[in-house]
Amino acid sequence: MEEDEILDPCYSGTLTGNFGTNISSTTSFTLTGFPEMEGLQHWLATLLLLLYAISILGNILILFIIKEEQSLQQPMYYFLYLLSVNDLGVSFSTLPTVLAALCFHALEIAFDACLTQMFFIHFFSWTESGIQLAMSFDHYVAICNPLRYSSVLTDIRVAHMGISIIICSFCMVFPLPFLLKRLPFCKANVLNHSYCLHPDLIRLPCGDTTINSMYGLFIVISAFGVDSVLILLSYVLILRSVLAIASQEERLKILNTCVSHICAVLIFYVPMVSVSMVHRFGKHAPEYVHKFMSLVYVFVPPMLNPIIYSIKTKEIRKRLYKMFLKPKL
Repeated sequence: MEEDEILDPCYSGTLTGNFGTNISSTTSFTLTGFPEMEGLQHWLATLLLLLYAISILGNILILFIIKEEQSLQQPMYYFLYLLSVNDLGVSFSTLPTVLAALCFHALEIAFDACLTQMFFIHFFSWTESGIQLAMSFDHYVAICNPLRYSSVLTDIRVAHMGISIIICSFCMVFPLPFLLKRLPFCKANVLNHSYCLHPDLIRLPCGDTTINSMYGLFIVISAFGVDSVLILLSYVLILRSVLAIASQEERLKILNTCVSHICAVLIFYVPMVSVSMVHRFGKHAPEYVHKFMSLVYVFVPPMLNPIIYSIKTKEIRKRLYKMFLKPKL
């Protein structure tokens, strides 16, 4: 895989078109929907609308419950609150162009608007990785050092961690639009998705993209790579601590508190790895397979996160029961 492809696993193939020597100062890009599934466009649009609705309403509900429920005013739920805000950001970043492309066949996007969308998609992706790392640290302290939990994860420290995650993600992604904007673009500015991604854009310039590729590789290694290794390390330490407990019932009870976060980590990283594998080893697969996998990467985590935490978190379940199921007198 090329270095620039690693920046986002949603990249789905090689662009086609007339890449001559003529260079122009481009003002727009052409997005791509699902031309291979032309007869199913309406069904696909309906499905994506449903996924957006579940994601947006689910995350708004999580935010409301955490804000209103006093028992959830704890560090773990502060991170969950931040995760839900981030998932809303992912959904709203892709929503305008996906719906425009599938529902209204509006495939053109302005150059600056495309760069802006690219920035926010990658920013929220990097931020989610940092939030998952913070949540794994929260579980590590709660299980391995429970007596120090309240002194280690104070409200101020949690706020500093959240701000640091946002600032780091912003600083990493901020140079990307400017590194692209300095390059001359060819006339065939056709993207492979219905939203703007860095790996798509990096293949269009006629100039030297070495700096872009090297910087992309650097931020992938320093963000996703480091975060995933530290998350794995935290759970190795948690497992070692849990296995030292004599009671099997107590061990299962403690491990059960980690299930929701483990699921959240898996639905974030597994689609990312899967898309990368499909792109690397499935070059002969139909183009729509690559596009479908990229949609899974973009849509599934924001949709499933609120569902998982609603099912596995007792306090959230109770609040949902009061809101929707408890009979009103």
